[in-house]
Amino acid sequence: MNTLTKNIPLNVLDLVSISEGQTTREALQQALESAQLIDKLGFKRLWFAEHHNSINLASMATSNLIGLAAQVTERIRIGSGGIMLPNHAPLQVAESFGTLAQLFPDRIDLGLGRAPGTDAQTAQLLTRSGSDPQSFANSIFDLIGWFSDKGSAHSVPVTSNVGTGTNIPIWVLGSSMNGASIAGQLGLPYSIATHFTPDDYREKIDVYRSAFKTSAPTAQIEEPYVMAGINVLVAPTDEEAERLWSTTQQMLQDMQTGRQRLLQPPVHPEQLGTEQERAMIESMFSIKAVGSPETVQKKLQQFAESTGADELIVVTYTYDPEDRKRSMNMLAELWF
Repeated sequence: MNTLTKNIPLNVLDLVSISEGQTTREALQQALESAQLIDKLGFKRLWFAEHHNSINLASMATSNLIGLAAQVTERIRIGSGGIMLPNHAPLQVAESFGTLAQLFPDRIDLGLGRAPGTDAQTAQLLTRSGSDPQSFANSIFDLIGWFSDKGSAHSVPVTSNVGTGTNIPIWVLGSSMNGASIAGQLGLPYSIATHFTPDDYREKIDVYRSAFKTSAPTAQIEEPYVMAGINVLVAPTDEEAERLWSTTQQMLQDMQTGRQRLLQPPVHPEQLGTEQERAMIESMFSIKAVGSPETVQKKLQQFAESTGADELIVVTYTYDPEDRKRSMNMLAELWF
């Protein structure tokens, strides 16, 4: 095995899923316990997503989750995967993350996206800033100013105070060619959402690298830097992993049909419809490494090589939180 590829940093994206029979409070507590485990196992980053109007996810108040997770961990970087910037006033983001960075120095990441992370109706209730590329870029320019040693925004002579001097690393999250181009033009690291938008991912990464501008006023790095998302579930055997994966398949089926349910227990494949229907369900999450340690290790290596990614970020859904913890333990053992 290519040691360099094998040892690229591995990170975790948590959407704080809620299983049938579990309360929201229990799901949030499990997320904090998981953060402690992931910290001890040697993962580099733990990011929390932002989603709204979903009954099976509890990752709505992202900055709150980051603060709580940072408080119960010691080493791991905690961040957003991401803050959906159109849902927030940029100054408020600067104040929230500046506060986090003051309390947990050199451990906070700010991943930013342009998508609403919800349906159109809910997005209207949340919208605070523009989602067009220029508004997005302007907001990032202001955020970098608020986090700089000077502590002042580019567009207005206003300070966030708590953000001054924190120099929080900013990532651009993207699932489209447009998002890849924006990340490159801004000279920022790019986190590509291959875990749920697998189409043309090589081309998107190429667009990012081609568009990259070290000279951009927003640039924080000197050369392109990519993190790629992948769905991962490790179990002792391929058969058991595939059985546990059926929970994710049911979640995808619900997403496509508009059905609102908490995460469901694993089922037999025939309960998910025909082979053609199952293929359609999985098309959205086709970038995955599901199986025994040997299978997952091989698939992760292949994905790392095909993307040329500098880091990978994994997403794992299970009905039983203990199965997710076991998967994380086995993943750390095979990779680190």
